[in-house]
Amino acid sequence: MNINDSEQDYRDLEMAVALLEAPSITAKLSNLIGSPIESLVAKLPGAVSRKLHGAVEVALHKSANAALWSLQNKPSQHASTKLHKLYAAGSGAVGGVFGFSALFIELPISTTIMMRAVADVARSEGFDLQDFAVKRACIEVFALGGNTEGDDGTDTGYYVTRSFTASVVTHLSKPLADIAAKQATAAAGRGFSMAPQQAAVWLAALIETVASRFGVVITNKFAAQAVPIIGAVSGAAVNALFTDFYQDMARGHFTVMRLEEKYGPEQIKAAYQAIARA
Repeated sequence: MNINDSEQDYRDLEMAVALLEAPSITAKLSNLIGSPIESLVAKLPGAVSRKLHGAVEVALHKSANAALWSLQNKPSQHASTKLHKLYAAGSGAVGGVFGFSALFIELPISTTIMMRAVADVARSEGFDLQDFAVKRACIEVFALGGNTEGDDGTDTGYYVTRSFTASVVTHLSKPLADIAAKQATAAAGRGFSMAPQQAAVWLAALIETVASRFGVVITNKFAAQAVPIIGAVSGAAVNALFTDFYQDMARGHFTVMRLEEKYGPEQIKAAYQAIARA
């Protein structure tokens, strides 16, 4: 089976490429506030920057469970994209009004809303939200930042990021398999499976990896929301922009995954890169 034989699937892949190789969230954020975001990041208090990475990891951990739990597991159900943007704008407005102290309270809320929006898109593409691989893919979306000037011509930014996150699972596979093998007999005797424990270790490592990238983006978000003269309006607009961006990343990511299930990963990657180069 070849994707070139299906006009609709090929168009879906073209759409995914356009979304995933779009300008980065940092570029869009700079355009929104009308000035380079780097200068605002440099003005952030040092204490804020130091606290952000840990806060991002906690937010991703909490949001992964809360977001998937709050959605009905009905694959192919239409995604409520506008509603999630509205919720995100509301939480951003609150964070913008009350300043830095509220921003750290707002972070897990806005991250959960964005994660829920991502999972909603995954569900609309026909994926089962109870599948561990789908939960992992939802978290991976937050490592996607769009195309940047640093991406080289040998591979697309999207597949570079996927390789980056996949390496976490590959690195942990053997140690976890060894643990499972050693404890399999005891676990069977006690009547429970090692799978949930293994999944927790995988997710923790993946979140730590994703947080290293998402944390940079969140630092930019905090800097934009900290502009005093914009305040609540900035918080609402920034959160709406972020939710819209990660919904687009999710739509592209899960479209690619759906097509990979149908045609195979290698064929879709080759077609994706051909479209991106063109």
